Amino acid sequence: MEKPRDTVLESKISRRILFVRGHKVMLDRDLAVLYGVSTKQLNQQVQRNGERFPSDFMFQLTPEEANSLRSQFVTSNRGRGGPRYLPYAFTEQGVAMLSGVLKSRRAVLVNVEIMRTFVKLRQILSSHAELARKLEELEKRYDSQFRVVFDAIRELMSSEPGETRPVGFRPSRA
Repeated sequence: MEKPRDTVLESKISRRILFVRGHKVMLDRDLAVLYGVSTKQLNQQVQRNGERFPSDFMFQLTPEEANSLRSQFVTSNRGRGGPRYLPYAFTEQGVAMLSGVLKSRRAVLVNVEIMRTFVKLRQILSSHAELARKLEELEKRYDSQFRVVFDAIRELMSSEPGETRPVGFRPSRA
């Protein structure tokens, strides 16, 4: 049976997985928090073991990417307590390699949970693709009278939110 704590850790991890340059990644600062070390310590260990982290395992964000993330997460500005260096992004393989570099018991346990979260995310994405494929097959098999239903399902499946309207009602003006 799954412990509630594991579920909490999984949700913390899944919120920290970002999509950058076509890869699912985690930032050095987020990994440091999960591992219970400072970002500086994590990056020092990575630098000392540079041969373990090729460019497809880890890369440094560009200033534009970092600014984009900063504006999304509303973090402090540079020069006013914000980060002095551009963050590093670790792919799934890079996160796995961190377990060999950070040797604490906590690092191993957290790494196992991160790997499980990446696997679940991959399963969710593949099931979404499978659902889209099955919908196409159904659409080919049935005639146009179901077109409205298929269009509605596709709209629900789309990752782009539709036009939103305010919740509630407006009192009539007399």
